[in-house]
Amino acid sequence: MTALFARTVFHDALARLSDPHLLRGLAYVGGRWVAGRDGASFKVTDPASFATLAWVAALDAGQTADAISAASAAFPCWRDRLPQESTRILREWHRLILDAREDLALIMTLEQGKPLTESRGEIDYAASFVEWYAEEGKRLNAESVTSHLPGAEMIVRREALGVVGIVTPWNFPSAMITRKAAAALAAGCTVVAHPSSETPLSALALAELGERAGLPAGVFNVVTGDAATIVGRMSADSRVRAMSFTGSTEIGRLIAGQCAPTMKRLVMELGGHAPLIVFADADIDKAADIAVAAKFATSGQDCLAANRIYVERPALAAFTEAFKARIAALKVGAGLEAGVEIGPLMHERAVAKVEEQVADALKRGATLATGGRRHKAGPLFYEPTLLTDVPDDALIMREETFGPVAAVTAFDGEAEVVARANDTEYGLVAYVVTGNGARQMRLARALEYGMVAVNRVKITGGPVPFGGWKQSGLGREGSRHGLEAFTELKYLCIDTAA
Repeated sequence: MTALFARTVFHDALARLSDPHLLRGLAYVGGRWVAGRDGASFKVTDPASFATLAWVAALDAGQTADAISAASAAFPCWRDRLPQESTRILREWHRLILDAREDLALIMTLEQGKPLTESRGEIDYAASFVEWYAEEGKRLNAESVTSHLPGAEMIVRREALGVVGIVTPWNFPSAMITRKAAAALAAGCTVVAHPSSETPLSALALAELGERAGLPAGVFNVVTGDAATIVGRMSADSRVRAMSFTGSTEIGRLIAGQCAPTMKRLVMELGGHAPLIVFADADIDKAADIAVAAKFATSGQDCLAANRIYVERPALAAFTEAFKARIAALKVGAGLEAGVEIGPLMHERAVAKVEEQVADALKRGATLATGGRRHKAGPLFYEPTLLTDVPDDALIMREETFGPVAAVTAFDGEAEVVARANDTEYGLVAYVVTGNGARQMRLARALEYGMVAVNRVKITGGPVPFGGWKQSGLGREGSRHGLEAFTELKYLCIDTAA
């Protein structure tokens, strides 16, 4: 790895880090920074410029097993700590994350591409899960059961599962780590985390801060390298008692199959294909603002993105005009540029998928209102795009879209739009914009989604049970439910007869 560093010219912006030790190129296993066997490594680049950020250790299956062994060995002591002791460490981790906010945001923007303002927001969001679970871990109480047997006292306890495997995506490289890891750690579990190889630097920086906060060796491990090798080893190992994954439904099914022989607990946040439903009684300007925020955050690379926008026909013209004006005004560029709202897509595959969906929609009769091609900023940039009159059989209305393309279509009645919105294998989030209070409640009940946002976009956070129905996932993250996912119930029946 030293030789690779010697002949590589690194991104100039790395000089802006106030704490260069947060930029790590080694994996973190058992409290040690570990290189890949025989120096195996992979390159991490900036998607905006393709400049090199780091060479990162590529661990193999044997080293993944070492990380599981470290987590397994650390589990009994971590599980048995008093909750106020683990809370103190998690709170210190939270403080250190916020103190390093600017450096962490810079690292995230460089490896993921999102605008720096969004990266700062994600660091705050990531830290909030650590703070929330630091407190919630103290409330993992036993519950009493009213006995149905004479001379018996009955208690139900929640106890830590054991080693938890965590697999995170590239679009939210810090928040997805903390939302999972903080819950597992607060429950008394130890963690082996595998971040996306496109964005491993954020996870490694969090490991550095976790070490400074006092997380004992083996409690939190970060294994970098080939996903198939690492996740396959984690899935097959019976010592890993739960797997928490965020990513595509396709990969989620694969991991679930790999975990079946060892009967692991599964927590999965999978694909989304969110509808946004705008009724004619809505404030059109507010609806357009909501649509922009729901569709174009993270350059559209978000499982919560509003992919299918249904507008009641009497409001269609006014909404389309307002929405188009806002889309056309979005600033595209590298994430470190001032005022940028749309950054690059993560890789060429993402751009190619967007191009395919746009071409298919136009072929099927949709109208291109604005955008519709790659942006001059670079090969991985795509113009913020609006398609109107998009038919339901178009690819973009049937497949998850990870890019800055909005698809708008009209509807004529409430029952009709609910049926169309529910006609998908996904069920993560739905958005509704209406001024009718009764309709708000009807839609909230009728939509087959784990989360429904009414007249707003931001709905997530530490106290919220985040997750979806149908093919959008299993279990919940965040909230007390996210903590309980990493516990087992134990029932005690104690004889009290004299």
